[in-house]
Amino acid sequence: MPTLKKNLKNTLDRITNAAERSGRLPDEIKLVVVSKTHPPDAIDKALKAGVSVFGENKVQEAEEKIAEIGRDHAEWHLIGHLQKNKARKAVQLFDFIHSVDSPELAHRLERICEEEGREKLSVLVQVDLAGEKTKSGVPQHQLNMLVEVLRRCQHLSFDGLMTIPPMADNPEETRQYFRRLRELRDRLAEEGAFANGFGHLSMGMSHDFEVAIEEGATIVRVGTAIFGER
Repeated sequence: MPTLKKNLKNTLDRITNAAERSGRLPDEIKLVVVSKTHPPDAIDKALKAGVSVFGENKVQEAEEKIAEIGRDHAEWHLIGHLQKNKARKAVQLFDFIHSVDSPELAHRLERICEEEGREKLSVLVQVDLAGEKTKSGVPQHQLNMLVEVLRRCQHLSFDGLMTIPPMADNPEETRQYFRRLRELRDRLAEEGAFANGFGHLSMGMSHDFEVAIEEGATIVRVGTAIFGER
């Protein structure tokens, strides 16, 4: 617990410093603590340390943890790829889905929300800016088509964009991808595409979240810097 608390404080300090360097308020940035592969007792310790938002990659793994921790004891974000056959469970479990990447998935989530009586579900579109075959995300040239689908949804609240840039030893190498996502967000915001008006930018992980904040991130997904190496 002392190490987790220390890591959490250090991460929050780094978020504050990065925000101030870029002329922003730290309160503009939401920290999603990535709890994938970590057991419920580690999540419980994080809760006791003051964490309130957790990010999970896999629906099945998250289901077991949420059942033990409690659906209402934290805010739960799905940050990994969502398979269509897991969509119903995702609607039941998560407050926020970062990884909508196709019109088909959007249509399915919308239909399931209707069937489950869920009035609103916040979603982000994952954009593939590097064309990596190992990563999910809608290609940039197909983004507008997906946006139009989401704008017509009654239950899905289209609240922003997410990206995962190529892994790089030097965080500066990821800056171009964060900047491109911000430019896409700004254009869509001008067009009134986002339900929340401004459009979240979910970008930046343990190794590069400070660069992401400098480029406009409003949500950062940090696990290793808080829980330590898995």
